[in-house]
Amino acid sequence: MARYSMFGMAGVGITAAIGFVFALSSLGNTLIPPEVSSPEIFNNDDGGAGPTVFATATQALKKFSSVDELKSYLLSVEANRGELETAARSFFGGSSISRGDVVNPTVTDQGTGLESLQSSAPPAPSSADAPRLAVIESGDKDYSTTNVQVQGVDEPDFLKNDGKYVYILSGDRLTIVDAYPPENATIAVKIALDIQQGQYLQNMFLNNDTLVIFYQEYSRDFVIQQYDFAPQPISRPNTHALLLDVSDRENPQVLHNYKVSGNYNNARMIGDQVYLITTSDLYDYRNPILPLVSESSSTIVRPDIYYFDNPDLYYTFNTVTSIDITADEGENAVNSTTFLMNPASTLYASEDNIYIAYQKNHPYYYYQSHSKDRFFEALVPLLPQNVQQEIREIEGNSDLTPSEKWDRVSELLQDTYNHMPESEKRRLFEEIRQALADYDERIAKETQITVIHKIAIGPEGISYSSRGEVPGRLLNQFSMDEHGDRFRVATTSEFYSPYRGSTMYNNVYVLDEAMKIVGKLEEIARGESIYSSRFMDDRLYLVTFQRIDPFFVIDLSSDAPKVLGELKLPGYSNYLHPYDENHVISIGKETKENQYGGIETLGIKLVLFNVSDVNNPAVVDVYEIGSSGTDSEVLYDHKALLFDRSKNVLSIPVSIYPDYAGPRYTEDGRYIEPKVWRGFYVFGVNPEAGFMLKGIVEHLNDTGDYYYIYGTQGSRSFYIADVLYTVSLNNLIKMNDLQSLNKINQLEIGPSGSIIKSPQLEDDTK
Repeated sequence: MARYSMFGMAGVGITAAIGFVFALSSLGNTLIPPEVSSPEIFNNDDGGAGPTVFATATQALKKFSSVDELKSYLLSVEANRGELETAARSFFGGSSISRGDVVNPTVTDQGTGLESLQSSAPPAPSSADAPRLAVIESGDKDYSTTNVQVQGVDEPDFLKNDGKYVYILSGDRLTIVDAYPPENATIAVKIALDIQQGQYLQNMFLNNDTLVIFYQEYSRDFVIQQYDFAPQPISRPNTHALLLDVSDRENPQVLHNYKVSGNYNNARMIGDQVYLITTSDLYDYRNPILPLVSESSSTIVRPDIYYFDNPDLYYTFNTVTSIDITADEGENAVNSTTFLMNPASTLYASEDNIYIAYQKNHPYYYYQSHSKDRFFEALVPLLPQNVQQEIREIEGNSDLTPSEKWDRVSELLQDTYNHMPESEKRRLFEEIRQALADYDERIAKETQITVIHKIAIGPEGISYSSRGEVPGRLLNQFSMDEHGDRFRVATTSEFYSPYRGSTMYNNVYVLDEAMKIVGKLEEIARGESIYSSRFMDDRLYLVTFQRIDPFFVIDLSSDAPKVLGELKLPGYSNYLHPYDENHVISIGKETKENQYGGIETLGIKLVLFNVSDVNNPAVVDVYEIGSSGTDSEVLYDHKALLFDRSKNVLSIPVSIYPDYAGPRYTEDGRYIEPKVWRGFYVFGVNPEAGFMLKGIVEHLNDTGDYYYIYGTQGSRSFYIADVLYTVSLNNLIKMNDLQSLNKINQLEIGPSGSIIKSPQLEDDTK
């Protein structure tokens, strides 16, 4: 032990930081992919056994030609899963870097990473191209529809209307309200759909006289778990797409009830085509439960299954199913394709493509390779030349085992450090720390990756197009946008280094039709994360947050994104919505610094930005609602917003839970329930004057626990002609004049105690 007595604490720290590098090597050679040139993955000459090892990943899309081939592939993945998990844990733990974890926005140190703000402005987005609420004419009146991200691409919701009738899902019930004219509003029919107990109707599309309603059920299967002997029950999810003919509103009829394997993930409707995305576990890699589409206990589609030869830790079946709502009987109305990959996380859809995004997992040999590279690339070049040479000779000695190699390298390093003057040793350790920090940051950029799959859609079917990758993580669907032949993405990169602490910044990437990066702007607002984003034609409006709310205007008129302007103000934005080509509406929260130096969240904050001078965006107006007990569903669900510039109306649901410092009791010990207010704030918006409160539509003002007053799935507002309709959680529809907000009528749609019609859905769960 005496020989190590001079080895100072700094040396111990460096050894701890680099010692894990060779730990992976001690696992033996099973992690290192064999040298195999272009293996034939589909060669079934061995009777369908398929591949048993993986070559270096090419990310090429391939299709399983048989169930045996799928099983063989999965067994190969499973056989290497232990090594992958061990390698990943060693790599993550050794470098203390979070790879690919989705982290909620946090408050960290503020910083910038911007190009010049004084850039020439590109042409303003045309108002015709700016996303806005869809407005449809019905006879002699118009009406609003669901607030969606992309014009022409409908998004499912629990409430839809057709300018005359309103369709509302709640629990297992569909309520159809004859809503116009409002003076005679009444419930046309209320039906309880015969679905599995404990499940509920999730959301729906409306296409003329057809509703497409989504709900889930769980069927029971049995699998024998690894190293067990007896079959064990599992609960397998299925998603139903129920087509309901509502041409006779008082007597809806079931047209089709399609059952698709997997959990409901998301859906879109484009024209008469509905696209449903489901995800399903494999459960047992030896006997995976394959996806299928069925109706009335008959299988109608067994989707082809595609995969990439880059093995992941975990797999799910991601199934994209298209349904032609208008197909005649006997026509092939359903198409379905399955992709074996990580679970779909974020979905964006244009009229021509669906983009499925998720955080990337790397192949099992990735971590070993880069851990070893970390030592040889970052640390070894800083050592004396003779020490570098000896280390490389040790590494090249094929007679030594990996653990023997590391023993010799460790002894060499310690002898080197012990013979150095203290000042030289400290200087070397500082250089090593900086080199390791630089390497860690570079690798973090390579490993915190979002994968985006582009899938072409249309009446001709579903076909895989291409795959892209961008550094960082997405916030939500508004982090992605298709514009012409370009796809734009906004991400946040966040990672940790033991030498530099937490690092966070934001990026914008431009991808071509092949999903290759052709332009980028990185390290925007260091120390902050994206809270909201909105792409509008050749611009991106981006809000990040740390202690204040920087609002960025970013030019996307070319493949070289650049920051045009920036404005800082307190609070943050959760949702951005275009007013016109020169104005943007922000809905978020106000903040203030508390007595401890932290950030305290206050009430709802509406901001109208003027971006006509892109180099100097300005605030036209700010409107604040309530304090820390105030919330709005718009902050996390854009479908809760009603905005129509032509009608001069902006309506948001608001819930006010009074400032709550803890439970209150009377003198005799009885609990005092807090008072809860729920309703809608309705504004007019003027580009010069800002927000003008037209009035407030109150739905609830009473004691009771805010979190337990539920009826409909949420709050919505819409208009038909000149009538504003507001629907709240407590099963109330109010009808007011759209301009004056004078009350016209109201209708309770909650439980009535009466008998309701319940059309039987054919049981195909067996």
